[in-house]
Amino acid sequence: MSAVLQTRGLVKCFGRFVATNDVNLSVRAGARHALIGPNGAGKTTLINLLTGFLDPSAGDVLLKGEVVTRLPQHRRVQRGLVRTFQINRLFADLTVLESVLMAVNERLGLGARFWRPVGAFGQAVDEAATVLQNLNLLEVAHERTRNLPYGKQRLVEIALALAARPEVLLLDEPAAGVPAGESRELFETIAQLPPDVTVLLIEHDMDLVFRFADRISVLVNGGLLTEGEPDAIARDPRVKEVYLGEAISG
Repeated sequence: MSAVLQTRGLVKCFGRFVATNDVNLSVRAGARHALIGPNGAGKTTLINLLTGFLDPSAGDVLLKGEVVTRLPQHRRVQRGLVRTFQINRLFADLTVLESVLMAVNERLGLGARFWRPVGAFGQAVDEAATVLQNLNLLEVAHERTRNLPYGKQRLVEIALALAARPEVLLLDEPAAGVPAGESRELFETIAQLPPDVTVLLIEHDMDLVFRFADRISVLVNGGLLTEGEPDAIARDPRVKEVYLGEAISG
């Protein structure tokens, strides 16, 4: 399959510190692709470069074969590149349905009319409900987001991202702070996303990564150490040495 998201010689320097060093990343359409590496490897910096949160010092970002290096964040969202963050950014006093409906309306250019009753939005409500159904959130649709368990809150954040109809969804540590039982449920739900949504995620829980990903890139000291299928990554002695240890051997 062709690459939907790529970088070419991507570099980011903060003064003399090189946070991202000549990264050539390729994410194929429909992939479940994990980006892993030790703390300080430059993973979040790379996500920030992909989404336009940071400008690169050198190199390019390509989305569906088109250079988007200098496009602002909102323009990349409009072209199908959407992200979540390590710390969720939710509307605590809104219900789950209201939150997702607001995201749908924003995409449709109806954000300024959000003061109207929920029932006035018709098709947008149906779309929001479909997003919630796909993430197993319908049962909490009328709960305020602040009252949800943290794992559910992370799913709501993903629902907000999906409301933008992404072609590429970037997940920055979706299981961060989520109890083990909830994180398994979260990843099982993410794994069931439609195949036309490409997923690139950062995650530190290797059990989750190796159950979820069909391809893994390993970042070390800002550079791409290796990339391949999970079995190959698990056997790579360089990966064991710099990051994973013997926990994934065999």
